[in-house]
Amino acid sequence: MDAEELLRKYAAGERNFRSVNLRGVDLKGANLSGIDLTSADLTGANLNDANLCKGLLQSTNFTRASLTSANLSGLLESSHLNFSWADLTSADLSGAIINSSKFSNASLDNANLSDSNLSSSNLTEASLRKANFGRANLSGTNLSEANLFGSDLSQANLNSVIFKDANLQGAKIRGVNLTKQDLSGINLAEADLGAANLRGTNFRKACLQGTNLERADLQEANLMKANLSGATLKKADLTSAHVYRASFKHADLTGAIMPDGEVYKPIACEMEVGKQQASLGKVISMTRQVIRTDNAPEPVGPYNQAIAASGQMLFVAGQIAIDPRIGQVVYTDDVKKQTEQVIANLEAILKEAGAGFEDVVKTTVFLADMNDFAAVNGIYAKYFPEDTAPARACVEVSRLPKDVLVEIDCIAVIPG
Repeated sequence: MDAEELLRKYAAGERNFRSVNLRGVDLKGANLSGIDLTSADLTGANLNDANLCKGLLQSTNFTRASLTSANLSGLLESSHLNFSWADLTSADLSGAIINSSKFSNASLDNANLSDSNLSSSNLTEASLRKANFGRANLSGTNLSEANLFGSDLSQANLNSVIFKDANLQGAKIRGVNLTKQDLSGINLAEADLGAANLRGTNFRKACLQGTNLERADLQEANLMKANLSGATLKKADLTSAHVYRASFKHADLTGAIMPDGEVYKPIACEMEVGKQQASLGKVISMTRQVIRTDNAPEPVGPYNQAIAASGQMLFVAGQIAIDPRIGQVVYTDDVKKQTEQVIANLEAILKEAGAGFEDVVKTTVFLADMNDFAAVNGIYAKYFPEDTAPARACVEVSRLPKDVLVEIDCIAVIPG
């Protein structure tokens, strides 16, 4: 059937065009509201600016069709649609029932999908820049590798959505429920997740730079190695969250509940932290110089992180498993992970003084339980290989600061 015949029959009152072949037809700007195109084939058709509102498009094939600015609002029982590679830029699909449909590699930039039902649909690699999904049902939808830059997902149903490798930079996702979702490695920079339910969500290695997480529920969330630089975490709940090696540089944690359950309080003002810092490339020629860096925990007593003596020897104070970005002990019951944090703190201080692990000549390892020696030694050996390892002492003590499981100090010789 060609476009002319379809339009003629439609004008005469006919609405049933089920299973018709309309491949490549030009229906640009056509008014086809309420049409029944169930199982029809419109592959490659031109439907730009067309009106298909309240139509019935069950199992209709729009592969590679052009539907820019088309009106598809209020589609009735139109599941199993195929929009693969179709251009739906600025199309209106608000309130449409289009569940279990295919949109892989389709363009839906600036499209309106508010209040629509897209459950169990496939939007892999789709372009959804600034699309509106407000209150939409996306339950079980696959958004792997989709570009959702600046899109609005506020109050959408995101239950069991697959976001693998999706781009959510600048997206609005306020008040949604993403409990225990896998968002590892995802780009959420500058996104708005205010008041979202993120309990148990996996953000491992995710980019949350500049993200709004104010009042978000992040209890038991996995933020390991995530980038939260400049993020807003005001009054967020991070109780029992995993924050090992996460970056909180310049993040606002005002009133946030920290992983240990305490309300965040800055450990030092910005003016004090970093005073008398040594430059990486600076030659230390003073008889005695204090080495301090923001990348390791601030001293909590009458001592400094390290002292460079006679311009060559570096004496590093004992380090425990405090994450300097949150000022709290991490992994209270895991000696291996505590050892990793201790080593990271030592590395930061050595680096600030212009040294490295290869320059360490002496270490002392303090253990709360000597039965942990093998576990600690396994981590230690990754940074100090046998052939170049420094001298070492290892002792069991009755108690360590903040009841940690391990503490390590070291002496290094700064390269000339």
